[in-house]
Parts: sequence; structure tokens; C-alpha cells
Amino acid sequence: MQFSFLEINTTVNYLPIAIQLLFALGFVVLTLAGTHFLGPSRKTRDKLENFESGIDAVGNARQPVAIKYFLVAILFVLFDVEVIFFYPYAVNFKSLGWDGFLAVLLFVAFFLCGFIYIIKKGALQWED
Repeated sequence: MQFSFLEINTTVNYLPIAIQLLFALGFVVLTLAGTHFLGPSRKTRDKLENFESGIDAVGNARQPVAIKYFLVAILFVLFDVEVIFFYPYAVNFKSLGWDGFLAVLLFVAFFLCGFIYIIKKGALQWED
């Protein structure tokens, strides 16, 4: 029974990954330290003031916001991420064949069940 070097999992096989992680970490630390020590640090009142896209801040930012905004945002992210999973299927649909097609149909069925559930719960109704 012969083993090639690539078949045996040893710590030597992970050495390039460890070196790359060390270089990445070193680059981040060096960049942050360099900007901290080399950059100007004059703290004036204008620099410490909150920036609101060039518009002067008016009123209190701690006003209550309806939970519907957050719910719609979370549901958008949820269904948007689910749609992203269609891309690998679209790229490989010929090689996946009928088994892949049935898997995508099952995925869409689960997707639709979740959508019907949030519709029945009234999560997208804005009238109170």
C-alpha cells in the first residue's frame, strides 16, 4: 500500500496556510500601527463632531422606530441570501441533471413555504 505525500494529512501540509495567515495578520497590524503613528492627530471640535452626510443633525436620534422596518429588512436579507444559492445551480445545471433539478425544486418549495408562512402571519402588512 503506497501513500503519496498529498494523501497524508500532517501539519506540514498546513504550513502554507499558516504562513499566509501570519503575513495577513502582520500586514493588518503594520498598517494600523503605521497610520496611528504616522498620521496627524489634531483633535479639533469640528473633527470630533458627528458627521451626518453633510447635513446638520436636528433633533434626537433616539426616537422609537416601528419594528416593521426591521422585520422587512431582516426578511429581505433572508430571502436575498436564499436567492444567492441559485447561482451555483445556474452555473452547473447541465452537469447536475435531473437530480439537481429536483433538488432545486425542493429548495424552491421550502422557500415558498417560508414565504407563505410570513404572509399568513401578516409580517408584511403595514396597516395597524
